[in-house]
Amino acid sequence: MPRQRRRTTLPTVMPPLFEDLDFNGPLSSARADQLLTTLGPLEGRRVVDLGCGWGELLLRAVARGAVGHGVDLDAAAIEHGRATAEARGLAVTLEVGDAGAWTGSADVVIVNGATHVWGGDPVDHTANALRAVHELLRPGGRLLLGEGFWQVPPSAERLAVMPMVREEYRSMAELVDLALDHGYQLLHLSQATLDEWDDFESRHALGRQRWLQANPDATDVAARAAAHRTAWLRGWREVLGMAYLTLLKP
Repeated sequence: MPRQRRRTTLPTVMPPLFEDLDFNGPLSSARADQLLTTLGPLEGRRVVDLGCGWGELLLRAVARGAVGHGVDLDAAAIEHGRATAEARGLAVTLEVGDAGAWTGSADVVIVNGATHVWGGDPVDHTANALRAVHELLRPGGRLLLGEGFWQVPPSAERLAVMPMVREEYRSMAELVDLALDHGYQLLHLSQATLDEWDDFESRHALGRQRWLQANPDATDVAARAAAHRTAWLRGWREVLGMAYLTLLKP
């Protein structure tokens, strides 16, 4: 009887996302530029990105003359952001830390896919973020909020393969109402397209796929990759949207 090949558990240190992505979310360069325009003139204004990752959106704001500060717990992402800023000749401060605990004041706050940094039950993340940022913004300040919403109500079958609950997100109208209830005025609204979503999910998976090609015996990583693909294609694709709201604190 031939000997079975022994499978070993390999270290599952994955390449950082910034090797394949511009933004850690369904956001194209054209939409990013549009969103920054909705924030008004940025020359000399203090822009704080909470949960900034590697800070690409913040760096683009700084390139428009903003005074930028970003906070994120991911030290590797922050280091990449600093290197990118240096390569582009941009002066920005990027801090490794708890974005939800940041205190200070700002003319503009960016919270893009990061409402979870304020903790608590996921059902309450968005409200927690809106409440906290309202205290940070100066009068007349603006919040650029990137947040999920249900494009259509998810079925039980789709929810079963998604790592989220129905109550975690709202419809677009309910999301806007929530922002208005927290003292904001709506200045601009848009949403990610299906092409932006598919491009993000495809590029998000590239590092894992390259790693699996080099480490074909890593069954745990292969299983995670398959689970993510199932959650995307049979779960949130064409059901979960990403809203981009520009909100004014009067």
